[in-house]
Amino acid sequence: MADISYDILKNFGTISVERGGWKKELTLVSWNGRSPKFDVREWAPDHEKMGKGITLTREEAEILMNLLKGALEGESE
Repeated sequence: MADISYDILKNFGTISVERGGWKKELTLVSWNGRSPKFDVREWAPDHEKMGKGITLTREEAEILMNLLKGALEGESE
């Protein structure tokens, strides 16, 4: 497997905490020196290991935010 480098530029917060201290977090991450993207994934407590996740550009994050808002507002129907 190829080496993957990452730099967590900002941690916006924790979405949930799993057993063993792993946290699902929203962060801003630069992967392999590329432009930073919004990132949602599980991280080990020391951020040395990670689970599968999703990365989003700003534009994709805005679309997702609008979709989630609509989905959550429609949830009560």
